[in-house]
Amino acid sequence: MSTTTPTPAQPDVRAEMLRGARSMATAAPPSKARGITSDLSVDEALLLHAAGWEPLDLVCGVGVVSIPVGVWNWGAGAVTLASDAHNAAVDYAARQLRGECGKVHGHGVVGVRVEVSVRTHHVDVELVGTAVRPMDGRAKDPRGADAAEAMPFVSDLSARDFTLLLRAGWIPVGLAFGASFIYAPRRSAGAAMRQSTQNVELTNYTQAMYAARESAMERMQSSALEVGGQGVVEVKVTEGPIGFARHVVGFTAWGTAVKLVAEEHQFVQPQVVLPLDDVVVAFEAQSLRGTGGGAGGTGSGGTRRRRR
Repeated sequence: MSTTTPTPAQPDVRAEMLRGARSMATAAPPSKARGITSDLSVDEALLLHAAGWEPLDLVCGVGVVSIPVGVWNWGAGAVTLASDAHNAAVDYAARQLRGECGKVHGHGVVGVRVEVSVRTHHVDVELVGTAVRPMDGRAKDPRGADAAEAMPFVSDLSARDFTLLLRAGWIPVGLAFGASFIYAPRRSAGAAMRQSTQNVELTNYTQAMYAARESAMERMQSSALEVGGQGVVEVKVTEGPIGFARHVVGFTAWGTAVKLVAEEHQFVQPQVVLPLDDVVVAFEAQSLRGTGGGAGGTGSGGTRRRRR
């Protein structure tokens, strides 16, 4: 009984061409993969994932507020209009940052970089950070079930410090900011003559600096209370005379307002990390005598080896 091999059917070229044309005319289905843009380091991103959070996108907020003409002229007391403009610019920038965070469905922004520029007629503030949120099924937002509707937090803490804060039962609630500018009173002619020939304290600048510091710290603490904070961590300060108005002393303070959400503070057990790729320098004791060395000496260079 003989069998014959069936002849394969010839492809319908016309049908294949029509099928390819329809495929090219149809839009591709949306990809389920979501791109991530972040200024976090690799270590910070991995640590954030280990804590049950994930980075979403790089967000930015900018605030520019004008300063009236003539504000920086000689005067006495606080330069209120300049101080208010400075704090308003930070507030506007933080609002924009929260808005950008909300657009990508983030619960907060970490690692915020603060750039402030005080100019003659305006104040520029730029805030840049990474929006983050809890990962599905990995962690819950410690702020509660209504976290999605809550205002996103803004924090200049690094991802590492943010993770440690969560483990201790605390959360960041916002960026606390305070700035103050104070006129340094003019010196009398007699005081200027006495100070020109000896080293003495410039009391006018000292008093202006103290006044600016107290006012800025009070403003920062008030802004922390407004967002529900119980304290401020990672406080950074800048102080000194204004470049274009040397008779005005400025003081700026900012940090992250934090709040305790656990029943009590959780003690974080420190962990010792020993790197295995550190360089170890080994040498003979005789090499310390000089380049000539001694018996068995290796000279001033010693020997270098890498510990594995």
